[in-house]
Amino acid sequence: MGILWLVIIGTAAGFLATRAMKMETDIVVTMAIGIAGALIGGLVLRALLAVMGAAAGFIGAILGSLVLIWLWKTYGNRS
Repeated sequence: MGILWLVIIGTAAGFLATRAMKMETDIVVTMAIGIAGALIGGLVLRALLAVMGAAAGFIGAILGSLVLIWLWKTYGNRS
């Protein structure tokens, strides 16, 4: 159930993060960004999750996705 929850939350977070950063991506990239962001945010905000509950995990997933998109736009998309 944990992996399924990560995919669901990560997909939603990736969608919100890509829209917030005005980035147009396909569904696979959006899911990948969200899941990676959920992992990053989950690791960084694990202590916050213990204090605030499940809402902190969703906030962490969005923040992690935003950081990942920022890094991608800044360093990864050099043509």
